[in-house]
Amino acid sequence: MSGPIKFTKLSGSGNDFICIDGRDGRYDRLIEFGQAAHLAQTLCRRGLGIGADGLIFAQAADLRPDVKLLARFFEPDGSEAELCGNGTACFVYWALAEGWAKGRVKVLTSAGLVHGQAAAGKYVRVCIPTPRDIKLGLELSVAGRKWVCDYIVVGVPHLAAYVEDVGELEVAHWGPLLRRHARFAPRGVNVNFVQVPARGRLAVRTFEFGVEGETLACGTGSAGSAILASLRHRWPDEYLCGAKAVRVRVRGGDVLWVYFTRQADDRVSDVCLETIVRPVCAGSVHPALAAMALGRRPSHRRAPSRA
Repeated sequence: MSGPIKFTKLSGSGNDFICIDGRDGRYDRLIEFGQAAHLAQTLCRRGLGIGADGLIFAQAADLRPDVKLLARFFEPDGSEAELCGNGTACFVYWALAEGWAKGRVKVLTSAGLVHGQAAAGKYVRVCIPTPRDIKLGLELSVAGRKWVCDYIVVGVPHLAAYVEDVGELEVAHWGPLLRRHARFAPRGVNVNFVQVPARGRLAVRTFEFGVEGETLACGTGSAGSAILASLRHRWPDEYLCGAKAVRVRVRGGDVLWVYFTRQADDRVSDVCLETIVRPVCAGSVHPALAAMALGRRPSHRRAPSRA
């Protein structure tokens, strides 16, 4: 790989992502041989890098003639995720803005095919692969506290832990304990602390693995929490057949909209998430930071003499 690393940074309701265009294959070897992990760790580090909740590569896909884009998601700790809801929404916005697709975007991910398009206002709509492994009514104990929880895999594993007031909760304390609970070893789980103020409405705060901290939003976490809360509380059919959205207020203040359809055996399908996408900045990674990110020794040029 040679030349500058160009990037676009976007935010999906507070989840921010560094997006890099690799459709021409220039980053394929870097990803194949594991260097993308160090690149993500370096660029996503706040204060010393660009700072972000994740790094996304656009690659060329050859699944079929109408699927030309592949998204690869890397966490700030360097691990690769199968899917990222808000990240995919940012990817869709980016693809439309760059003219890679018109109207609708089909994106291949490790979790399956995602369909995306612009929605009302600043919202972007992404319809994600079918969730699996729904488990309702888990009871977990950590540090002397019992939690009522549900579990779902929305591309990546998510736990919904129900609380009376998410605003008062010490997420920095309880998040890591539940994230690493022995029941979810060895990988662990993303933890969504869920408050249910009214039917069809949630307030959610998420502790994300890979980030290893609370984020301002989580797309797959919002979708998973909406599905689990709807099933747990047996909300009316309008919420369970995709006719009406479950509204999820996230830590950053935005409200995400989640639609899905429940099947007879409590499986779900047709899961769509609408999130607000905001462009942040675009540019090139400074050569010194790029060299560090790629594990190279930066070149030091001697300053010109002022004599």
